[in-house]
Amino acid sequence: MTKNSVDQNEEIERGECMQVQHQQCRWIELVTRFLCAGLLMPLFGCSSLLPNESKSTQTGWSTYEQAELEFARIQPNETTLKQLKAIGFDPVSTPNIALLSHTDLLRRLEAVAAFEGAALDPAIKLCVAARQKCYAYHLQQTLLKRNRVGNFWLDILNFKRITDITGWQFDALIIISNELVVYKTWSGKRNIHEVEQSHHPLGPLQGIGSSILSK
Repeated sequence: MTKNSVDQNEEIERGECMQVQHQQCRWIELVTRFLCAGLLMPLFGCSSLLPNESKSTQTGWSTYEQAELEFARIQPNETTLKQLKAIGFDPVSTPNIALLSHTDLLRRLEAVAAFEGAALDPAIKLCVAARQKCYAYHLQQTLLKRNRVGNFWLDILNFKRITDITGWQFDALIIISNELVVYKTWSGKRNIHEVEQSHHPLGPLQGIGSSILSK
């Protein structure tokens, strides 16, 4: 056997040994987590150990009711641009409010105009006719909280995970022409409540096969 062949065999053996050691380390880490969780169980309630997440787009309002109340203060053909900004609808000082140009607004209205035709609000038609003097503010605010619930051990061992999702969503479109609000519309979900469930029959072993193959 040549020296190169011996070196290649030794390199293959080292690679296989490192792979075995890597898998052993993963098992040791997994067992350590379980033992630590078991030691912490007497100190904390099961539900407090499950992870929670939240996702939100920040604006000037912390609740759906607050956003709806402030939006109700806007009166088409009465509320000026200065008053609108004082209420809190200002893309410069308020996060997550998009400024839509005349062309952006036209693209958004194409589908509506094709569907409604002559029923399109006259205020929108007049604003579009004003071209560069017509633009819009688009507000999107979402607050979602994801809470893992259910059996602690089934969750932590990856057999069964249940996530309870709650929150709200508020969208608003305000059309402005010649520094005067001429049209407004809104949509939203006052009370979002969804439940996600995932089942893994093999629990913590579910993804090991694919991870080994990818090495």
